[in-house]
This record gives sequence, C-alpha cells and structure tokens, in this order.
Amino acid sequence: MDGTFAPFFLDVDGLRLRAAQFPAAQPRALLVLLNGQTEFIEKYGEVIGELAARDYWVVTMDWRGQGGSDRLTADPRKAHIADFSQYDRDLAALMDQVVAPLKAKMPALPLVGLAHSMGGHLLLRRLHDQPGQFDAVALCAPMIGIQPRGAPWWLVEAASRFLNRGGPSQDFVWGMAHRDQLKLPFTAQIVTSDAARYQRTHDILAAHPELRLNGPTWGWLAAALRSILLLHSPHYAETITTPSLIFAAGRDRVCNTEALRAFAGRMPYAECRTIDGAEHEILMERDIYRGQFWSAFDAFMDKKAPRF
Repeated sequence: MDGTFAPFFLDVDGLRLRAAQFPAAQPRALLVLLNGQTEFIEKYGEVIGELAARDYWVVTMDWRGQGGSDRLTADPRKAHIADFSQYDRDLAALMDQVVAPLKAKMPALPLVGLAHSMGGHLLLRRLHDQPGQFDAVALCAPMIGIQPRGAPWWLVEAASRFLNRGGPSQDFVWGMAHRDQLKLPFTAQIVTSDAARYQRTHDILAAHPELRLNGPTWGWLAAALRSILLLHSPHYAETITTPSLIFAAGRDRVCNTEALRAFAGRMPYAECRTIDGAEHEILMERDIYRGQFWSAFDAFMDKKAPRF
C-alpha cells in the first residue's frame, strides 16, 4: 500500500463504516484484516503492502466510532460503544457486503483472517458464532484480558458499575481526556519499541487529525468487560475450532498475556507463540520482532491455507 487507497462505505445500523479492499493479481487467499481499538486503515499501510507481496487479497475496515467511520459521540475523540454486539454487526456487514460477493466470484480461494487486539477479540466472537467460515486465522495480542495499569481490578470493576449505573456512560475513562495522540511522545507510550514506526503513525494523524481518538469511555470499558467475561465462560474457547495461530507480546502492557495463553490453551486447534520483548502492537514493532511474526505466519498459512 503506497499510502493512498480508494475507501468505500458500508451501511449498518444507519452508520457509515469506512472499508477498503486491496486486490491481488493472482490471489492465494482472501484475507480479512481487523484493526484494534483507536486504530485506522492507514496505520496498516506497511502490513497491507507485505500481505500484497504475499499475494493476499486484503479486505479491511474501520470499526464504528473510529478511523474514518461514523463516530458515536458528540466528542469525536471518544472511543465509545454500548455493547460489543454492535461491533459484531460491523463485522457481519463486512462479511456479507464485501467478503461474500468475493467468495462467490472466487470460491476456491481460502478465507483467512489477521486481527490485532480488539479486532482479535471480535474475530474470536465471530469464529465462535459462525464456525467453519474461516479456513485459518492469525491473531496478534488479542484482547482476552485488559491490564489495569496500576489500579486494582476491584476498583476498576466497581467504578465501571457505578459510572454506568444509568446506562453506557460517554465520559472518558480516567486519564483519557487529556491523552491526545498528537501530543503523546514516544517515551510516554506503551505499545511499541519502534520509534520510527510510532512516528509514522503520528505523522499520519498529524496530516489527518480527524482519524485520532484519545481513548475509551466508561461505557466502552463496561462493554469490553462483559465481552471478556463471555469469552471466559465455560466451553466458549473449546468450541472455536478454526485453526488459529495466536501471538502473545512478551512485554504487553495493554492486554493480559497470561489470560491470552490460558485461553489459547483451551482452544482445540490453536497454537500460541510468545514474541519475547515485543510490546502490544507486534505488527508495528521493530524488525527483530516483526520478522518472528512473519516467519511463523508464513509457515502457518502454507500449511493451513496453501496455494491451490
């Protein structure tokens, strides 16, 4: 991806979701790329280019409330949702309106997924609810548990219950109101050890500040906690039978790596690999860590979704 692309919009729940596809001349598979909370299509330009070089036909989108999709609050800097089932409908729209027609035209192509963080969490929900749809998936630091970042969990949960007592709160989670991505220096962030790639994202946001988010609301956090509990319910992970390669970040300070490993261990056809030293955004990390990802990803897809 050269930095420019032709987005289009999906209609779901009266909202416009920004989506894009990146065709391959001789595709080996259709690949659904799902980004994480606060992210946007442009941030994945390098990754999309690497997938294109591997002959994947890439389909992607921005979740409601972020990127170039319609925002859900008067303050566009807020990442808000009432319930994760709304995100499920976003993914369903992408699958029904974009992926299904492509599959109808190219039925022999395997369908695979690559998802990060919240995107990985939501793809797991899809794999559980729609078994057999994907031939294989790779998940980078999927959101199976959230790091409280210094606050005890009982306080986070109690505050979430109290502040959402009248319905999903649109107030920022403590500390997010002043966390402008355009003013957050590399030394203060906790998602990558690669200063150049962090600066690249910063430059995109500086050029397109309408894409940025500060962080989640209490309503988003409550919805996330409910969905995490759902994933940890009895027999949930055990019924996800799609072959899955799951990457854990060894220095993840956003999501809970131990919870991720435990969840992957319950999935019957999942392999979990830890990339020691990597921060949360493995795909935006230094080459020493990204190289480990691509080596494992390529070997996995060669076995699970080989070229036909």
